[in-house]
Order: sequence, then structure tokens, then C-alpha cells
Amino acid sequence: MRNVIYAINVTLDGCCDHTKFNPDEEALEHSTHLLRDFDLLVYGRKTHQLMVPYWPDIAKSQSETKADVDFAQAFVSKKKVVFSRSLASADDGNTRIVRTNLHDEILKLKREPGRDILVGGVDIPSQLTELGLIDEYRFVVTPIIAGEGRRLFDRLSLQEKLQLQLVESKTFKSGCVALRYLKQ
Repeated sequence: MRNVIYAINVTLDGCCDHTKFNPDEEALEHSTHLLRDFDLLVYGRKTHQLMVPYWPDIAKSQSETKADVDFAQAFVSKKKVVFSRSLASADDGNTRIVRTNLHDEILKLKREPGRDILVGGVDIPSQLTELGLIDEYRFVVTPIIAGEGRRLFDRLSLQEKLQLQLVESKTFKSGCVALRYLKQ
């Protein structure tokens, strides 16, 4: 069975709103390597609309840094599932809009053949955490205090605390720290 892995960049004060900060080049390269290990990305509408058309445009124009272009090319090559009740359609053939039950659809995706599933954003991962469907958490903590913006797990409601086990950490030259946790 495929694992569901949640990955996101976050500031020291828990801000995960990428309009308030940008990952540095080393963190972006880390994200690119991570992205290449998956064949399916899962997002909600808000995250999808932050990622598209931004990254596909960079992949086409190749007008940004090498790190940006590499991430963009890895991103556009992946199949995507976007959970949304309001998106009318997807912009490309690699994206499927899903309007059905999140729990049932993720269980179905986990049973399909393929590599692990990467989940991004805030709302969908929070719901999946509440449902107990995330197997692994990967955070890149950026040494910034944003002071504002959406916070990680801000609206999370758990029946009991979720215990995680740190299995890997990596410190970047910039002071960013990549953390990998498994659900116990």
C-alpha cells in the first residue's frame, strides 16, 4: 500500500503561507529532490491555484533560476489530484479534480499501484491528519519569524494527540532544517 506523505515549508512561528516568505535555493533544491520521489501530488483548490499557473509558466519560460526551473519541471511532470467543490476544470491533462469524499478517495489512491503520494497545502493535510491517513510528515523549517499569515495546523482538531518519531534531520547552510517524522 502506498504511503501518504505531507511536506511543507514553515517558518519558526508556524507560518506556512508562502506569500509571506520564499524558500531559499537550497530548500527549493531539497523540495525538488523530494518531488521526484513521488508520482502523485494531492492538493486542495487554494494550494493548486498558488502552484498553477505559476510553476507551469516557469517550466515553459525557463526564465528563473536553475533551482526554480528544476522544481517547475518536476512539478509539471507529476499527476495531480485536486480536491475542490468550486474548480470547474483543470488546466492540464495531468490534473484531476475530485469532488467526492476525501477519506474514501485517499484510501482508494493508497491501494493503487505506484509510488508514495505527496500531499501539500494546509486544509487537505489537516483533514487527512484528523482522519489518521498521513503516514509521514516532512517539514522544512525556515529561520524566519513571519509575524503573520496562515499557521500550520491552525484549525486541527484531534481526538487525542498524535505522536511522531523523528527519523531524519538535515541542516542547510542557510539555517533551514529539514525534518522527517513517521507516525507512531
